[in-house]
Amino acid sequence: MKSTQRFSVLIWADKRKTDANGNVPLYARITYLGKRVEISLQRKIDPKKWDAQAGFLKGPGQDVKNVNAAIAEASNEIRLAYDDLKRTDEFISADVIKQRYTGEGIVHRMLLEVFDEHNKDLEALVGKDYVKATLTKYNTVRSKTADYILYKYKKQDIYLESIDYAFVLGLEMYLKTHEGIEHNTAMRYIKNLKKVINLAFNNGWLKTNSFNLFKCTYKKVHRTELEWEEINILADHHFKVKRLEEVRDIFLFCCYTGYAFVDVEKLTPQHIVTGIDKVTWVKTTRTKTCIESNVPLIPRAKEIIEKYRNHDCGIVLNKLLPVKSNQKMNAYLKEIGDLAGITKILTTHIARHTFATTVTLDNDVPMETVSKMLGHTKFSTTQLYAKTKDRKVNRDMNALKTRLREQEELVEAELNGRELA
Repeated sequence: MKSTQRFSVLIWADKRKTDANGNVPLYARITYLGKRVEISLQRKIDPKKWDAQAGFLKGPGQDVKNVNAAIAEASNEIRLAYDDLKRTDEFISADVIKQRYTGEGIVHRMLLEVFDEHNKDLEALVGKDYVKATLTKYNTVRSKTADYILYKYKKQDIYLESIDYAFVLGLEMYLKTHEGIEHNTAMRYIKNLKKVINLAFNNGWLKTNSFNLFKCTYKKVHRTELEWEEINILADHHFKVKRLEEVRDIFLFCCYTGYAFVDVEKLTPQHIVTGIDKVTWVKTTRTKTCIESNVPLIPRAKEIIEKYRNHDCGIVLNKLLPVKSNQKMNAYLKEIGDLAGITKILTTHIARHTFATTVTLDNDVPMETVSKMLGHTKFSTTQLYAKTKDRKVNRDMNALKTRLREQEELVEAELNGRELA
């Protein structure tokens, strides 16, 4: 009863504005805490049929039914606007209720418009807070989202208010079936789009966030790494083309240090530091996480650095190694793998995984140490790289057998000593 006194909706006919045909306009009067505002319902009626007490037309006929249906719809939507304001704890007044109902003063933003603003801001921060690859990733997601909107809605863009849970499910289906994108990549695309939707929601351009109902799931992926035999094949292979030799050497350097392509590309001679213990280190921070990623250099890595000490990349550009673009690196690595007889598809990221497994974990380097050298922010990320190989299991079990045999021999020796005594 208290709520009714604070808020009410009255439909009334203004008989002061009778037109030439004798009809009068209908209005909805919103009252909240004693303050009133009126909204024209854009309808005119015969005042003889108007039942002021009921707030509806009386009598037969389709016109009467249509007007009464419009009155009922308007009254219901005004009440829904009021209920919506109460749920969100926003400031409420008669004018605010009217604005919520009519849409006056509310900014209606388009999805791709907001996406473009997000990407423009991100672009301005490339080299500061983000790497160029992050911008490329968001541009790709923006393009796929635009293709989906055109495919499903036959439009160039849609209003943010149009985004519901069905939109998210439809996008997942579109990416997997129409675009042929595998599950994990589709999840990453949706996750990136969700960040843009969160931006719109936090700015008040969107009342509800349907993406919060969607849970991104990921399938376990088999990560590929090189064995030492394959590393040696690459290292020993003679390449007649200089660019292939350089790319091979940079790939191997990543295998020996665990650095990602973007981190190797920015290395300079100044990042090579010799400590008081005479150990040579690469000391830098990961571009992706801004976390320290300091790695002591094994002899093979030091040999590669020495090989390019007088290269133009260092003299002219102050670069540690002659790193090509990531796209060229991966294209050349495929060619390198074919020439060297490596059946696995070589990519820059395989080198990082090779360091984590074959070079370190497989040789009993503790996972905590590997995690620190990789510059991971979470230990769980390093665990994704961990793969216990059969030969390490065999080596560990042989060590166990040796210890058990030594214990048995010790016990037997003690027993023999007691018998002699």
